[in-house]
Amino acid sequence: MTAVAVPHVPARLGRFVLRMFRPQIYVTYGLLWVLALEGTAVTMTGTAWRPSGATAVRVVGVVLALLFLRMLDEQKDLAHDRVHHPDRPLVTGAITTAELRGAMAVITVVATALNAARSAADALLILAALGYALFLALLERLSPAVGDRPLLGLAVTYPVQLLLGVYVYGSLVAAGTVTANWRGAVLLALCACVLLHFEFARKTAWEAPPGARLYSAALGPRRAAAVTAGLAAGAVVCEVLLFAPRGPLALLPCLAAVLPAHGTRRFLAAGRGGWPLSTAAAFVVTTHLALTVEAVLLP
Repeated sequence: MTAVAVPHVPARLGRFVLRMFRPQIYVTYGLLWVLALEGTAVTMTGTAWRPSGATAVRVVGVVLALLFLRMLDEQKDLAHDRVHHPDRPLVTGAITTAELRGAMAVITVVATALNAARSAADALLILAALGYALFLALLERLSPAVGDRPLLGLAVTYPVQLLLGVYVYGSLVAAGTVTANWRGAVLLALCACVLLHFEFARKTAWEAPPGARLYSAALGPRRAAAVTAGLAAGAVVCEVLLFAPRGPLALLPCLAAVLPAHGTRRFLAAGRGGWPLSTAAAFVVTTHLALTVEAVLLP
């Protein structure tokens, strides 16, 4: 292992973050996700919502957790990347395992301290998500099938994202801002369907390049496309369950469904290549943005 002078570590970590955790993507997603989830949860109680200092803490908590997960993934995928992605920072030595683990320790301390300043429940909820991620790293080491089989891997890794959603919603419950009920579960399911639509879209293609861990390789392109489209449809069903009682105007977020519908048509008509990721990414952004705007504007 190459020794790295301590003064150089921040710059090396900064370059890693800019390359592997592009702020314009991950920070924007974390921000929109928290605003949409929190704003919708609050307005469903009949209370007006505006972002607050507590909102900022939740956004920082989620973004730091996403960075923690990205750093952990870099280490878990090292053997695979040495063969299929030799330009990755950990493979080339642009960053070391020790540097990533040190950064993860700092992230854990900062995220826990920020949330503990609000409540013990908040701190425990964010630690649960980070702890489950570390458990997965151990599980993948003990059972290589988790990393090698995409569908099995998704089944055991997605709960990390679900726990982050529970962290945001649970923080609102702990603060007395909302009362936990079935609508909270439907809201979390909505967010899950939106993210999983993108997750399936980015790993669905007509062809499987060597080393690619695609869901379409396990399901077949048409079945994977059906699941991808079905997840978007699931998000719309959740929106109808949550917002239909509030009137037609509240159903505006459902209009974002035109994006996955267009993506499905393009993928099936092409018969080659991958899913048009622009439509899947736009669905994520548009849905969360629509939910946030609706929470601000609707009484």
